[in-house]
Amino acid sequence: MAEPVLHRRRLILISAGMLTAAIAGCRSSDILNPDDGQSRAETAAALPMVNRLRQSRGLSSLSRSRPAEVAAIAQAKRMARAGEMSHLIGFNDSFGARMKGHGVPLPAAENIAAGQDSVERAVQAWIDSKRHLDNMTGSFNGLGVAVAWDSASSNRPYWAMVLSA
Repeated sequence: MAEPVLHRRRLILISAGMLTAAIAGCRSSDILNPDDGQSRAETAAALPMVNRLRQSRGLSSLSRSRPAEVAAIAQAKRMARAGEMSHLIGFNDSFGARMKGHGVPLPAAENIAAGQDSVERAVQAWIDSKRHLDNMTGSFNGLGVAVAWDSASSNRPYWAMVLSA
């Protein structure tokens, strides 16, 4: 009777290993090859707006953060692929682990939005939301912004902003 239990355990372990390998393979596709030009443009457009807001409150300016951009790109692409706005789309890790995985210095915060047709409208939507506004006026130094949509469907643009220490 012990032998069938061992076979089941071995099968479960092998299945878990194959699933882990498959998930790891999926994670490396678009995340490791972000669209640098697009994200730089979105961050460059958002920075003056966010910095004007921060300066009006006596806060220091943010600067472009490459790790924050990579994290924002990954988040925007995941939401676009899923056709859903959520902080947890396609991620099994906690927010902190996800940010660390992209090299984002902690503490960090993330704002997401969907449907806005420009970076200006996305930033304004975040300003109009107290929780998102609190993130943009928090004790952060770095900023990354990205937008993604699925060109194979008619789904809306998905925005992500990552603020970092």
